[in-house]
Amino acid sequence: MLFGLFTSKDKKAWESAHQWLETAERVWHFRRDLWSEADLKEYEMRTGQVREQLKMKVGAVTLEPTIDALEKTLARLGGRVYPRGSFAENIEFLLMAAIVIIGIRTYIVQPFKIPTNSMWPTYYGMKGETFSDTQPVPGAAARAFRFLAFGATRRAAIAPDSGEVSAKFFPDGRMAFTVCNDRKWLVIPTQVREYTFYVNGSPTTLRVPMDFHDFDSIVQKQFFGSAEGFTKYVDEAGRKGALSLTQIPVREGAPGAARAFQMNLGKTVAAGAPVLQFDILTGDQLFVDRVSFHFVKPSVGSGFVFRTNHIDGIGEDQYYIKRLVGVPGDRLEIRDPVLYRNGAPITGAKAFEKNAQTEGLYRGYSNMGTLLPPGEVLTVPENSFFALGDNSHDSRDGRYWGFVPAEDAIGRPLFIYYPFTSRWGLAK
Repeated sequence: MLFGLFTSKDKKAWESAHQWLETAERVWHFRRDLWSEADLKEYEMRTGQVREQLKMKVGAVTLEPTIDALEKTLARLGGRVYPRGSFAENIEFLLMAAIVIIGIRTYIVQPFKIPTNSMWPTYYGMKGETFSDTQPVPGAAARAFRFLAFGATRRAAIAPDSGEVSAKFFPDGRMAFTVCNDRKWLVIPTQVREYTFYVNGSPTTLRVPMDFHDFDSIVQKQFFGSAEGFTKYVDEAGRKGALSLTQIPVREGAPGAARAFQMNLGKTVAAGAPVLQFDILTGDQLFVDRVSFHFVKPSVGSGFVFRTNHIDGIGEDQYYIKRLVGVPGDRLEIRDPVLYRNGAPITGAKAFEKNAQTEGLYRGYSNMGTLLPPGEVLTVPENSFFALGDNSHDSRDGRYWGFVPAEDAIGRPLFIYYPFTSRWGLAK
């Protein structure tokens, strides 16, 4: 107890006596049918003495020997109930804590991590941060701080040899990768993307999470200055015949390969130097309210968390977060960059207004996807919702996979609790 140092010795003895009587009662309930008549009498005598002395409020000098005698009796009669080792007590504590946490997570508040940037800039998914001459690589102390404050983890491919750097690319311009099995926190099985660079023909690899989508932009920026510079470089290399077709495995340990082309990246490195290095900043982590949707209907404009197990166009059982834009009966239309609901520009969230005005980092709503092409009006059916990402140009949302069944609505975001950025606080 916080003020235990100021508690008198007699009061501590009384508290201890009450605790021992509670233990004795538990032992009695579990073991009394196994005791002999003499055991029962001894138990009643020892507990009776403690109760009588508590009633008389005797001091610690008198009470402590009586407690010790009771403890010895319980140790002899308690079997597996008492005495209990610290291991058993710790296991019981952990199990009870797990039950409480699972109950809270299932019925009240659930932690959720934003994996992608479909809701950017309202919520951030994983982002890559590169380094330059004006922004040098953080040292050990800064790296530790960035890990604690922003969840920043370093990724690097180190040159195994000295020479020119090359890599393989898919025909659509993405750097080629293989899906590999890995472990999260060294325990939980997961899958990652593995990218390979070649230095003087010798390979060096790095791995990133499957949901990390910044890798190609990082490569384009670091080696070619921009996406436009990358496109120009590839076109020139193609005209010079400097692209050699090859095959790469699609998935580690599985049959099948994908077509790719290999080309030099116009950079030389020394052995032991980084070919590419960057930090991955964790996505926003927030608490989701799982209670309110049991009592009130989801409202247009709120953040919207739902399960995907009944959405045919997704095909996986996951949790997604988008913004709710349509409830049953609503008619929706996108007139780039404005989203219309029932014939008028949609209202109910700041993100709607900012997208309509292409304000700041909000780029407006786009007619990408199959369900809301230009001139198309979509009606939300009964027992369904329609959800879009705030980052309409880079969001796989209802435009691609359709409606969310009402039964799969989970809740709304409450609070961004990590990382400790300017977005920390109440969810928008």
